[in-house]
Amino acid sequence: MALPPPDPLFVLRGTGAPVNTLCFCCRNQELDKPLLFSGSANGAIHVWNLRTRRTESVLEGHGGASVLWVQTLNSRDALISQGRDLRVSMWDLVRVLDLPSKTLVCTLKPDAKIGMPMCLKLWQPDSGSSPLLWAGYEDGSVSLWNLSERSLLSHLTCHAEPVMSLDFDAGKLRGVSGSSEKALNSWTLDGQQSLKLQDSVELVNPGISHLCIQEDRRILATAGWDHRIRLFGWKKLKPLAVLQYHTDIVQCVAFSDHDLPSKRLMAAGSKDQRISFWSVYNQI
Repeated sequence: MALPPPDPLFVLRGTGAPVNTLCFCCRNQELDKPLLFSGSANGAIHVWNLRTRRTESVLEGHGGASVLWVQTLNSRDALISQGRDLRVSMWDLVRVLDLPSKTLVCTLKPDAKIGMPMCLKLWQPDSGSSPLLWAGYEDGSVSLWNLSERSLLSHLTCHAEPVMSLDFDAGKLRGVSGSSEKALNSWTLDGQQSLKLQDSVELVNPGISHLCIQEDRRILATAGWDHRIRLFGWKKLKPLAVLQYHTDIVQCVAFSDHDLPSKRLMAAGSKDQRISFWSVYNQI
């Protein structure tokens, strides 16, 4: 008999608004102070100390506009955030610094019929070639762009509804995308940079806000409109567990980048203004 899904290890409260994005920062730093950054719909970025499970500071730099994305750079003291105020900001965790150059680097213009981009992921191949960009679009398609040449390398329609999130496994040249429909699809990239559908999993309820492949490429997590977090084996998209805690849409999921300690964590942020933490690796 399968074990029941686990309960959250702990929950963080106090963002004061729906949680849109999460980023762990646990690697290459003193392990007595692992951090989590969360971006909220009220424009605030909370810096959480995962040892004390308390907020260390709150960063305000987007004028109250919703924070859509946060990501650390090489050091835990450097953070990039993007908000609905059309600003991309770099932080030193003391003051906010706008990026020094506001010069437009390039513009990628696909066929207007595919609609607006819904999600993006940058990919730097190990070969040292120019950076590539994955984009998921409103018409349910995924595109791969060469940024240096401003050229479209490949395009695949893989959903009937807008692509809400995607991730890519560079080792296996395999990606995955979720949409506002009841489908989780994986696709592959061959040596000729041609995209092909591989697997598809039908979900019980529609709507994937976000998805993320764990760093060791074993587990895929999805954040659902139905308030649930779903875990899949990445190799075959085998359903592993359905985690239930939140009372509103789950908007983001993230895996820790280091053991904390002797265990890895997964975090989920929700429209219910809570961040739940899970240790699922021993149960599945």
